[in-house]
Amino acid sequence: MCAVVNEPVAPIVIDVEASGFGRGSYPIEVGFVMPDGSTHCTLIKPEASWVHWDESSEMLHGISRDILAEHGKPVDEVALWLNQHLRGLTAYSDAWGNDLSWLGTLFEYAEVPQLFHLDALNKLLSEEQMNAWADTRNRVVSELNIRRHRASNDAKVIQRTYLATLPVSSGSSDSVWSLNQLMSK
Repeated sequence: MCAVVNEPVAPIVIDVEASGFGRGSYPIEVGFVMPDGSTHCTLIKPEASWVHWDESSEMLHGISRDILAEHGKPVDEVALWLNQHLRGLTAYSDAWGNDLSWLGTLFEYAEVPQLFHLDALNKLLSEEQMNAWADTRNRVVSELNIRRHRASNDAKVIQRTYLATLPVSSGSSDSVWSLNQLMSK
């Protein structure tokens, strides 16, 4: 007989860093974390017509135009890479409106159809999880000792915060996800 494992399935979480906010902003980095905890990230080389730049955003994520010019990948390559990893899946974002817009810009300029679904993380959250989110997120950031505000780091923090806010099962200790278990992955 097979044993039933009651471990929660971690959602795929995606995060996009951008040139700033508002009209004319565009994606400069995309990162995501898979259910197994593996992270993926790439810089995006801006299109020639993408000129909006917010110095305060650069200070936050530490990605300069020079870094993007040297290490960024073309938009079509990034779009194909995302589809390769996420095709047919749903990825969740804690900033759904912004990330939806920036991913739309990426795929539009790449002239590649987006083959995965993007949804709002808050659709997965109970009221209890929402109430515990800020304190739990701060604890996760502290435990992970993350120093850089980057897309894959943010996605990892979001996914681990989600898991750490799940209700603790009253059943077997095998089904309890403690923050220490999450940090060991």
